[in-house]
Amino acid sequence: MRPFDISRFRKDITKSIPGVSVGFHDPTDWISTGNYALNYLISGDFKKGVPLGKVTVFAGESGSGKSFLASGNLVKNAQLQNIYVILIDSENALDEKWLHALDIDTSEEKMLKLSMSMIDDVAKTISDFMKTYRELAAEDRPKVLFVIDSLGMLLTPTDINQFEAGELKGDMGRKPKALAALVRNCVNMLGSMNVGLVATNHTYASQDPYNPDQILSGGQGFIFASSIIVAMKKLKLKEDEEGNKVTEVLGIRSGCKVMKTRYSKPFEDVELRIPYESGLDPYSGLFGLLEKNGLIAKDGNRYVYVDLKGNTHKYFRKEWNRNENGIFDLVMSEFSSKLESTQHTNSETQDEE
Repeated sequence: MRPFDISRFRKDITKSIPGVSVGFHDPTDWISTGNYALNYLISGDFKKGVPLGKVTVFAGESGSGKSFLASGNLVKNAQLQNIYVILIDSENALDEKWLHALDIDTSEEKMLKLSMSMIDDVAKTISDFMKTYRELAAEDRPKVLFVIDSLGMLLTPTDINQFEAGELKGDMGRKPKALAALVRNCVNMLGSMNVGLVATNHTYASQDPYNPDQILSGGQGFIFASSIIVAMKKLKLKEDEEGNKVTEVLGIRSGCKVMKTRYSKPFEDVELRIPYESGLDPYSGLFGLLEKNGLIAKDGNRYVYVDLKGNTHKYFRKEWNRNENGIFDLVMSEFSSKLESTQHTNSETQDEE
């Protein structure tokens, strides 16, 4: 009997079934959210945020900061890594002046900004782009990030037809199915390519007393298909830079819970403070994250960290939040080293077994 030829089978299946890719396609390019704590909760790494090749959704109520992260920080940091951005605006809300204030380059060499209202048009745009993209030689394919702000405002043909007829009866559940199809297709198309998709979406309050988390609009199919989901909740920021209570609202406190991720522990949360004047501090929320992981211990009215050399670092909470003497950078560096050492040891143990 002739032996089974796996190499021939591999070649035959990739030729006979369009779109099939062989092997693993772990992410190689990550874009920072602009916040170390949120990066860690999403990816398990303080410096990595969302990956190319995956679909990431930031969902929250109006004013929770989802556009600030998706259309602001992620776009800016993508451009710093020479990743081309295709920004799809369905809300007609992304002004060029606002983007410039966030240090985003809106020139055609760095970004293509599209205004679209139809789910079908978004799907066709991404599909047509990926067909052309796949025809390029691997070395000629640029790194690209699609940003859709937002999924919740996209319309179906039924919405348009009813509006023109003056009979707004709803789309009979077509939108959740269309969104699920859009996300599922994007997950399959982008998986083996250096192309990522980040989208924002709306949430509404849960009526289930046993599950108080915000509910994402768009149906369960879209949620199952997405690679990473971050739910965001809006709170008022009534503290100054020194942490003193004030009566006026100085910004927003955005409660972020990572509902879905394959790169870290899900359902972990962090509160980010985004002052109107200065924007998001990259260290915001980091103190709480480190304390929760047992890296910082309370000693009287101060908090202590013992580094890998046995040196003790003791600061008041305000001093920690000011990153006194670069203490946050030291803790993150040593914590990352510990994780790498543990992973290396586990890998060696598995190899020996």
